[in-house]
Amino acid sequence: MIDSNLETWVKSAPLLRQALTHSSYANEGVRKEAHNERLEFLGDSVLQLVVTEWLFEHNPSWSEGQLSQGRAAIVCEPTLAEAAMRLDLGLRLRLGRGEERSGGRQKHSLLADAMEAVIGAVYLDGGLDVARDFVLNALGFALRGVEGREAGRDHKTALNEWLRRRGEEPVYEVVGSYGPDHAKTFEVEVSVAGVALARASGKSKKEAEQLSAKAALKQLSDNEPSVPSR
Repeated sequence: MIDSNLETWVKSAPLLRQALTHSSYANEGVRKEAHNERLEFLGDSVLQLVVTEWLFEHNPSWSEGQLSQGRAAIVCEPTLAEAAMRLDLGLRLRLGRGEERSGGRQKHSLLADAMEAVIGAVYLDGGLDVARDFVLNALGFALRGVEGREAGRDHKTALNEWLRRRGEEPVYEVVGSYGPDHAKTFEVEVSVAGVALARASGKSKKEAEQLSAKAALKQLSDNEPSVPSR
């Protein structure tokens, strides 16, 4: 069980404050204040390294593709947002008035970004070993869920096979993107015969496609008669 007291992990109060400061808050202030986008950029790289290293060491039989898919199942907006909620990051975010009014404390995109920013702050404050401990503890639930179960499962391939048996082909379309250039989030919709099946968001187009395929598979398996036919 991870110590949810962030001050245990980040001793520097200014650094932790920056990690929890959204750009909307910094831009509304009378005096210029640092926000968390740079820390988010750093934290994303640390997160990728730690998760990749863990998967590599714990799954010696996995191929490169399986390792990539396992990492994508962990380093994604839903998982990071859940980790942030387990740490109550939403309650500690410093948001601008607009974000506050629009429910920013519950937005998965803001929570996931804040989680990466905190990881970046932990790394700067305590180094890689401390950051590794933080990531493995904070995302332990996701690592355990991936290992030996869904890791290596290519949802796009599974969806393609499912539909081809029924004479259909999926179409993936990027329907939106948001966030800074260095950390964009993409929203992808998968459809069949012009009928939308599911949408999902991810840190890359490939990840969003995988997650939308996963959601589509669940919908189709739950309600097979709804599959459109030509």
